[in-house]
Amino acid sequence: MEYNTQQKKLPLPEYGRSIQNMVDHALTLEDRSERQRCANTIINIMRGMFPHLRDVPDFKHKLWDHLAIMSGFQLDIDYPYEIIKVNKLYTKPEVIPYPHSRIRYRHYGRMLETLISKAIEFPEGEEKKHLIALIANHMRKSFITWNKETVNEEKIFDDLVEYTKGAIRPGEDTLKLMGIRMAMHRRPRPAGGQHTNHSSHNNNNHNNQRRYIK
Repeated sequence: MEYNTQQKKLPLPEYGRSIQNMVDHALTLEDRSERQRCANTIINIMRGMFPHLRDVPDFKHKLWDHLAIMSGFQLDIDYPYEIIKVNKLYTKPEVIPYPHSRIRYRHYGRMLETLISKAIEFPEGEEKKHLIALIANHMRKSFITWNKETVNEEKIFDDLVEYTKGAIRPGEDTLKLMGIRMAMHRRPRPAGGQHTNHSSHNNNNHNNQRRYIK
């Protein structure tokens, strides 16, 4: 028995060894028309292996590219498309530049610095106040995530002032907006809890009534 690991490495393993054997057979055919018919048959079989990709743009074109790759670009037939070139087959993607600028507080992240720079450029008004409250709430969540301890708003405000070099100075209005935003995103209490609170409230009223009656 011969294992697959002992055989020739497949250029495109997703098609399996049977398709590769068909391609190898096509390379041995001397008659060009017969070789062309064999190639067309192989393409039809390959297309049937991935029926969910039939509507993908350039799907047939890619199949002919794959046939050329599996033949080592040695299959002499009339390709219906311009096949991929060998020198473009192994081209490396362009290197994505990575920012190397220093982050002042890593627990806040780089995105926060971008938000703060945009907030500084915002014109004065209600929209800017809400943006500052949003940034402060985000800083608070980031601080708790990384420090695992409670944090007061004074610390957040001091960091925000330091970030902006005094351009943004949050105050009482920012604190109120932060509370409003947190209340908007707070999960509602379960129905059972509300019923319990309502029942205890009714009991308290009933006790107060009995106290006044006595």
